[in-house]
Amino acid sequence: MGENAAATTAAIIVIGDEVLSGKVEELNARFLVRELRALGVAVRRIEVIPDVPDVIVDSLRAAAAGFDHVFTSGGIGPTHDDVTIPAIAAAFGVPVVRDEELSGLIRQVSPLERNLRMADIPEGATLLRGPGSADACWPVVAIRNVYILPGVPSILQRKFVMIRDRFRTSPFWSRAVYSREGEGVIAGVLDKAAADFPNVAIGSYPHIEATDHKVLITFDGRDKALVDRACEQIVVGLGAAVVRVE
Repeated sequence: MGENAAATTAAIIVIGDEVLSGKVEELNARFLVRELRALGVAVRRIEVIPDVPDVIVDSLRAAAAGFDHVFTSGGIGPTHDDVTIPAIAAAFGVPVVRDEELSGLIRQVSPLERNLRMADIPEGATLLRGPGSADACWPVVAIRNVYILPGVPSILQRKFVMIRDRFRTSPFWSRAVYSREGEGVIAGVLDKAAADFPNVAIGSYPHIEATDHKVLITFDGRDKALVDRACEQIVVGLGAAVVRVE
């Protein structure tokens, strides 16, 4: 099967005015894409949206209906602009409730009543933990196929690693060919390979500033033999234009 055949799919929704304004560099989607791909999950949508409840609701509903997994990032702290939890609850038509277990955990580390807002979750949500994880006492909140992650990159990364094995599926296989000729010259060879191997995703990416090649050609799929055959066909077709194969 190729990359698109029967793939487990995911969407990533990054929530935060600070990302859209450029005040904060977006790192979470980049991390999640790499992690999910290594697990065999195909990311099919990435959205960056503001801290506006109606926008979050609309994005969440569409993503939850269209993809196997949805990961949100940001907007789950104790301040006025942390509106992700009530928006997710609204998207699923459930109220926000205070979880006693989370409340107890928060009270152990903070006397501030305001911080108890971080114990509010959509009704029916579950608390996910990773076995043996140092963060096991601070679970990931999930409701249906939506996984609610924090916006701070270092914390998001720890949280995702804690639960990532639940998303593991059959892996992708990848190859790469570097061409010293430009896309116009090699397009016919690529066209034939794309037609001969419809279950292999073949990508062509110009590298204008590279010194030893002009185009990177990539091959991705779930059938290693097909990926290898598509790569070999293009290597033969390009001949002396091939700089190296990976």
